[in-house]
Amino acid sequence: MITELGHFALILAFLIACFQATVPLIGAHRRWPGWMAVAEPAATLQFLLTAGAFFALMWAFITSDFSLQLVVSNSHSAKPMLYKITGTWGNHEGSMLLWVLIVTLFGAFAAWFGSNLPPTLKARVLAVQGSIAAAFFAFIIFTSNPFLRMAVPPFDGQDLNPLLQDPGLAFHPPFLYLGYVGLSMTFSFAVAALIEGRVDAAWGRWVRPYTLAAWIFLTIGIALGSWWAYYELGWGGFWFWDPVENASFMPWLIAAALLHSAIVVEKRESLKSWTILLAIIAFGFSMIGAFITRSGVLTSVHAFATDPERGVFLLMITATFMLVGLTLFAARAQAMQAKGVFSLVSRESGLVANNVILGVSAFVVFVGTIWPLIAEIFFDRKLSVGAPFFNMAFTPFMVALGLILPVGAMLPWKRANLKRTIKPLRGAFILAIAVGGLAWAMQTGQSLLGPVGLFLGAWLVSGAAVDLWSRTGRGENRLRRLVSLPRADWGKSVAHAGLGVTMAGVAGMMAWEAEDIRVAQIGESFDVAGFTLTLDDVRNVQGPNYRSTMAEVTLARDGREIGTLFPEKRVYPVAAMPTTEAALDIGFLRDVYVVIGDPQVGGGWAVRTYYKPLANWIWGGAILMALGGSLSLSDRRYRVAAGNRRRTPAAEVPAE
Repeated sequence: MITELGHFALILAFLIACFQATVPLIGAHRRWPGWMAVAEPAATLQFLLTAGAFFALMWAFITSDFSLQLVVSNSHSAKPMLYKITGTWGNHEGSMLLWVLIVTLFGAFAAWFGSNLPPTLKARVLAVQGSIAAAFFAFIIFTSNPFLRMAVPPFDGQDLNPLLQDPGLAFHPPFLYLGYVGLSMTFSFAVAALIEGRVDAAWGRWVRPYTLAAWIFLTIGIALGSWWAYYELGWGGFWFWDPVENASFMPWLIAAALLHSAIVVEKRESLKSWTILLAIIAFGFSMIGAFITRSGVLTSVHAFATDPERGVFLLMITATFMLVGLTLFAARAQAMQAKGVFSLVSRESGLVANNVILGVSAFVVFVGTIWPLIAEIFFDRKLSVGAPFFNMAFTPFMVALGLILPVGAMLPWKRANLKRTIKPLRGAFILAIAVGGLAWAMQTGQSLLGPVGLFLGAWLVSGAAVDLWSRTGRGENRLRRLVSLPRADWGKSVAHAGLGVTMAGVAGMMAWEAEDIRVAQIGESFDVAGFTLTLDDVRNVQGPNYRSTMAEVTLARDGREIGTLFPEKRVYPVAAMPTTEAALDIGFLRDVYVVIGDPQVGGGWAVRTYYKPLANWIWGGAILMALGGSLSLSDRRYRVAAGNRRRTPAAEVPAE
């Protein structure tokens, strides 16, 4: 009964989305207050109905309702409760229902907290958001219905993919989707602004919280996915440049550019057309991500589905919204006249450089991701674009970004004196040079990657600290003024410092990691990167829904025992699939990473050991970036309900 109610709620939400996509839009065009006003209750009701459908599906997973085809394919009665719940979105149909739930959630947020928006703009924003929801409701109902019944329910299910039975994957998809779908709001604001023919400082302030929230969630989601791949897959890496990984990284880069360009719109009323274009492209990249993971056109270990029909449907949705957005942009862009004039050396120019670097970086990743498909279609060649290409093509842009970021963050608006701006940063630059030089001196005969990465990391962190300190003025009580600085200032500096920490972690891990692969006998000791490891025992362990081969490895250094590691190799009988569970000894400056393999014919066990310098700095930096974004989002000046009520008649053209 509950699942039937969920199915009915899903269909009803689709009908309301269609209503929300049309009636408020007509009302805004005709200036009919009653028609515009229906957008708010429609958005709220649509969200509540979708939430009801989602929780009905979750209840089916919790209770192991094997009359549902989706539960049979992705659950099992012996599965732990956490993974029964996460199984709701650990599949194509359930993940798309989560996707549309978040679309309706953001629409409801705009209805609840957009009281300061002009009525016509608010109606148009909610109408566009309703049209996005309607498209995905149609996709779910007609191609990916999660409520399909089994004619003859089986006794038990086929279990969830064992790789997904991990706490990291319990939280990774929801955060990632909050980021992906959050960019739909920036698209809705952009299209609504193009319809109205109005982009001003107030619009920049309204769109920034949604962009910032999407960027924060994308940062957390990407970091969780990277961390999961690091410890769960047993290969010791954190990033593979897999198409699905790239599909989340591209909108993150564009969202970062959009976030910075929206600042220029808000503060100086410049870069209006560029900001609108970024808002459209950012959502387009998030749609491309959905297409890549569900079409099967590109091979990925992360793909949800490989159904070409679903892929074509998603491609049509993407093409439709991009065509509408870009057509409106082409028709209205010239009306978005910039008001602020700025010199070549100014904060505006620094933000333009930031946008160019981030935009070109995203284009490089896009070309590398899509090129195998292009080569196969047009040249009949099967190609693989891997990490070497991305590392060589992408890294120079990140180096350039790291170099200009501290300077650009301190440049004044409109016109700046470069020498005066750089002067306070001399100490930070000297410190960064010293850190990079120390790394160079300590390594022997290795690449520049490690020293350059540590230099950039130190430069960004110390530059962010100098930026904060410079905002306290002169004289006494500077520490008190530092604490009382706006949260947005703190957020910017913390996020920039987090980027520096991540850069240092990536460089250190790639430049100085050590790997050891051997066959070890029980009781045998061996050395890796200054550590002594002893394989004490290997035994069989029975888990709740798996069998495990668990090793016991003692880790010591300089004769002193540090800890005991328990790497596992699990087999899930229902899915008939093995997984690797790496064991890690985590330290501030390094990880020791151990994987147990198969027993060998001549006796002993295959053991892989990795020494990973600065590994956790990668995810620590991501946490700092998300924390910085959260601090900025919590600044009352950037909350949606605290938007600027000033109405500036900028870039107006007749909407009729």
